Amino acid sequence: MSSRKFHMHDGRQGAALAVKVTLGAPHNKISDILPDGTLRIKLKSEESNQELIKFLSEVLDVSISKIDIIGGHSGSDKLISILDVGKDEVQKRIMANIQ
Repeated sequence: MSSRKFHMHDGRQGAALAVKVTLGAPHNKISDILPDGTLRIKLKSEESNQELIKFLSEVLDVSISKIDIIGGHSGSDKLISILDVGKDEVQKRIMANIQ
């Protein structure tokens, strides 16, 4: 067994959500919640990943650096991580922005 010391750090906390992205909308919006709980988000931009992060940053009132696509980079189904905001607060902000 090694006598070397190591440092542990608290991990960040946040929320994760499933998103289905549709392109070609006249404006960015959260359109609805699918039966499995996935958010359907309609985007106007062809640069969907960057546009999605920017849009969610505005909707959730968090820095772009706190949002990351952790699954589904090349498809329409994505898993999004939001750091330093609890799931209840994320849900509240999303529900206030469904159009």
